[in-house]
Amino acid sequence: MSNRNKREILAKGGGVLHLAPTWVPRSFNEPGHRLRLHPDDYFAFGMDRGGICERWLGSVTVALNGPKTGPTEGMSFVLDPDSGEKILLSEFIDELGAEIIGDHLKDKYGTWPTFAKLYDYDRPLFHHLHLTEANALRIGKHGKPEAYYFPRQYNPTLGRFPVTYFGFDPSTDPEDIKECIRNYAKADNRITDYSRGYRIQLGTGWYTPAGVIHAPASVVTYEPQWNSDVNTIMENVTMGEVNGDNLLNDCVPENEKNNVDALFAQIDWNESTRSDYRAKYFRKPKKLATSQEGLSEAWVAYANEWIAAKEVTVAPGADVTLTDKACYCALVVEGHGSIGAFACEAPGLLRYGQNSGDEFFVSEAAAGKGIRIRNNSEYEDLVILQNFANNNPEVPNEV
Repeated sequence: MSNRNKREILAKGGGVLHLAPTWVPRSFNEPGHRLRLHPDDYFAFGMDRGGICERWLGSVTVALNGPKTGPTEGMSFVLDPDSGEKILLSEFIDELGAEIIGDHLKDKYGTWPTFAKLYDYDRPLFHHLHLTEANALRIGKHGKPEAYYFPRQYNPTLGRFPVTYFGFDPSTDPEDIKECIRNYAKADNRITDYSRGYRIQLGTGWYTPAGVIHAPASVVTYEPQWNSDVNTIMENVTMGEVNGDNLLNDCVPENEKNNVDALFAQIDWNESTRSDYRAKYFRKPKKLATSQEGLSEAWVAYANEWIAAKEVTVAPGADVTLTDKACYCALVVEGHGSIGAFACEAPGLLRYGQNSGDEFFVSEAAAGKGIRIRNNSEYEDLVILQNFANNNPEVPNEV
């Protein structure tokens, strides 16, 4: 497809691109069956790939998902409103650049440097960390700071263990954690014995810096994150599931595999053992002043140098204009109506490969001019989650 045709698609949508759902399987844990995917389709990638546990949103990155990972697995596709053809979002951004993401992101990163996901595991995830930028560059990747928000709309149940572990108790001896790493292939290393658990509150969130070890709860989580998929798993048994040795060693240079000191050095010890961890990284929604009748906005990911997210609620029957100072990916989680030129609706039940009306990418120019949003319901709110990169000057800097 030519540059001109992509530009025509962007123009026809008024600077908004309609995206198809992007599903990602995982070989570990098990699906929580809350992603609004048809129950027959959770193993659509094949039984050897595991169940679909994640949906990636506005992604231009490939999942780090084992040797059978497809060349575009995890990447988002734009829907041509005329032909129905699916074109990679990354191709739009590569070719149109600043026309979509603005000059700042194009000049600094050359691409859209973040994405979001919904992840849905019935059991908690293992105690793990994501590499800092410095450590990730050593294996040719990027670091992965991330934020969490727990939407009520996707959590009719909270799974088997709605508690997240963050870091370690400040009294922890580093040698005890090194011993856990040393025992990874020997016996249950019980590394979360040294951690701190926090019960999840729906409608709130957390920020997790790269290098902080954590074990997320069995709650459907909306996760804005940096454009990467790198992690080191340090818990070898999670609710009876054995985590393979490769999960400990996948993201270190070859000469550091099974090197206890090198693996331990990936932990940001100071941040992982903060005595004020909750005070610094727990995120209550920060509501914006009401600017239009029927429009409510609240920042749900903020106060960091990487990523941000906002929850937008449009009252039944309301017709509003949503204005932002940066491009973003939008996900409709409740209700139906329209976003700009497109009809929108939160899905009830999707088949694998079916298109939906809940995911859109809004260009910086269109966001600045304002997107008209209408709630066509007489009864139910229209609720949208937006994820941004680090270039929106309106994001709160303080907790």
